[in-house]
Amino acid sequence: MTETDVSYDLVLTNGTVFDTEAGTSAVADVAISGDRVARIAPSLDQGAKDRAREVVDCSGRWVLPGLVEGHTHIFEHVSKVGAPPDEAHLRRGVVAAADAGTVGASTFAAFDAYVVGRAEMRLVNFLNVSVLGLIDFRFGELLNPATLVPEDALAVARENPGVVRGFKIRLSEDVVGPAWRSLLKTSLELADEAGLPLMVHIGETEEPLPDVLPMLRPGDIVAHCYTGKPHGILDDGKVIPAVQEARARGVLFDSAHGKSNLSFEVARQAIAEGFLPDLLTSDTSGRNWRGPVFDLVTSAAKLLALGMPMDEIAPRMTIAPARVLGLDAEGYGALVEGGPAHVTVLAETDETVLPDAAGNSIVAPRLEPALILHKGRKVEPTPWRGLAAEPAGSR
Repeated sequence: MTETDVSYDLVLTNGTVFDTEAGTSAVADVAISGDRVARIAPSLDQGAKDRAREVVDCSGRWVLPGLVEGHTHIFEHVSKVGAPPDEAHLRRGVVAAADAGTVGASTFAAFDAYVVGRAEMRLVNFLNVSVLGLIDFRFGELLNPATLVPEDALAVARENPGVVRGFKIRLSEDVVGPAWRSLLKTSLELADEAGLPLMVHIGETEEPLPDVLPMLRPGDIVAHCYTGKPHGILDDGKVIPAVQEARARGVLFDSAHGKSNLSFEVARQAIAEGFLPDLLTSDTSGRNWRGPVFDLVTSAAKLLALGMPMDEIAPRMTIAPARVLGLDAEGYGALVEGGPAHVTVLAETDETVLPDAAGNSIVAPRLEPALILHKGRKVEPTPWRGLAAEPAGSR
């Protein structure tokens, strides 16, 4: 059968398509049949386009694999930091996401039944090493070290490999107190026994990063690499050697915007030095999904404005998190012929005032999901939430 004999359900034409294997973008056409990507070519035969049920002109837009959010908080109605997954993420271009430590071993069953089991999108998690999880940000979940019960966490991870893809520990002083070193050591032993990565939240740690980073293993993740809080990645405006050494050993760094952790000044200096995050994430939560974070694509727009090229941004919110989370094996993170039709088309909008987590702002174009496909089905995008809120610069 030749291309002129084929009838596609949808053709996305003239968009700038990101190739996850090559790491480059080029103008191309993408054809969808059912829930699969049928064809990707520089230019499909006009006859094939004419027979398609629908043709969408994506000129001037980026056609990406459906976005993968590597760090969010989505345990709504149980945790004070929980946001609704489909509304906060799927309708803003994210087709798969990982909850990052909102859930502990004692609350996992509810998360699995009422969040994972009911969401349209694909959800996994980094299980909090505290059995309590992050129920209320005002109370550190590890101030009582006895809440770290390795056997409980290990049992949940082993019984739920389809959901638990790693562990999470927050190392801020108000979460772990002075016992941070022993808690981190136990968490690393737990992760090692489970064969999973450990995500480590930094910012206001008791000790500086050169004391923390040597303990981490290849594949472990440092969240909030652009934090402006004490004990971040910079010293005198330069990325500290311990951070570079950790990256060379295979430790990963996550941008994780969050309500209080993205500093434009830190990000600008690090990006200028060539220190880009391995994972570009939003750290969306119930505290910030209506501002200052909003969503993953707004977090990406901020880093784009600070000098991070789109060809560097694209893999860090598609194939890179998919690989870390093991979702690449399910076809997430890539846009390839024969693969599942997870697609996010992004358009650049007019310039907007965009805030960081420290009250600073920049004026830059936003990124907006113009079209979202999950398993070949169209998802109705939700308008940017900043449009209905008070001006972002007033926060």
